[in-house]
Amino acid sequence: MSFLGKLFGKKEKESLDEGLQKTKEGFFAKITKAIAGKSTVDEEVLDNLEDALVSSDVGIDTTIAIIKKIEERVARDKYVNTSELNKILQQEIVGMLADAGDDSYKNFNTPTGKKPYIILVVGVNGVGKTTTIGKLANNYKKAGKTVLLGAGDTFRAAAVDQLTIWSERVGVPIVKQAMGSDPAAVVFDAVQSGVAKDIDVIIIDTAGRLHNKIHLMDELSKIKRVIKKVIPDAPHEVLLILDGSTGQNALEQARQFTAATDVTAMVVTKLDGTAKGGVVLAIANQFNIPVKYIGVGEKIDDLIVFDKHEFVDSLFNLKS
Repeated sequence: MSFLGKLFGKKEKESLDEGLQKTKEGFFAKITKAIAGKSTVDEEVLDNLEDALVSSDVGIDTTIAIIKKIEERVARDKYVNTSELNKILQQEIVGMLADAGDDSYKNFNTPTGKKPYIILVVGVNGVGKTTTIGKLANNYKKAGKTVLLGAGDTFRAAAVDQLTIWSERVGVPIVKQAMGSDPAAVVFDAVQSGVAKDIDVIIIDTAGRLHNKIHLMDELSKIKRVIKKVIPDAPHEVLLILDGSTGQNALEQARQFTAATDVTAMVVTKLDGTAKGGVVLAIANQFNIPVKYIGVGEKIDDLIVFDKHEFVDSLFNLKS
């Protein structure tokens, strides 16, 4: 059931299935239990389904929206049995997930006329931000792009060190300064360097602090301003990294960051170690911002292009 042709092949599907194993065991079991022994979709089935979705970290708002859609289908089609419910549920969930528009990211290409293509990466500390930047750099490089990293998180010495390790591992240059340097100055240097060297993709790390939203907003606004001094229509992507294993806490982080800056896309990480993968549905639905990638492990290749059809297919485990 591949919707991405050769890009989403057998290897990618196996990685997705494996990475979502803990989530789908819980998710599918709860949904199966909700409809067990029922021949038609009645009020009790819908109540049970609502409980199953909420307890799978799909979130209350998204669950209510899904249940409402199913109620409309049941009312329209008059007689819906529980064997059809899984199919309807999948269709409604897929329909609720935002599309990314430009599909160039699926092949790690860059949109025409955007060179250097600038990705500003945001997210709190500990969500896998640096690791995701390394994986993105690796994928862009494998796609034949030249890549430069900008160490804009000067608040933590470890952040610069970790990004340096990834730059060496992937084999791409990095622009950095000492801890405590002005992040905007580092970013300005990175963008100027990228332009001078005719780089295809510049990926910029930022500080992951949420204790003061005003400070965060000011810092991100300043970084954006210095980028625009060099490239007026940049950054081209503001990528929010969220830790899927934190469930509803990831939703709260999404609220904070979308309020602080114009987030254009998201990456949900650490889905391989959690049963809370249902939060991907809540995040994608509530903010109407596309999830572009998901992280399913620590290895350099454990970043999967998010395809909503494949994700929902894996979640429902239809092939088992």
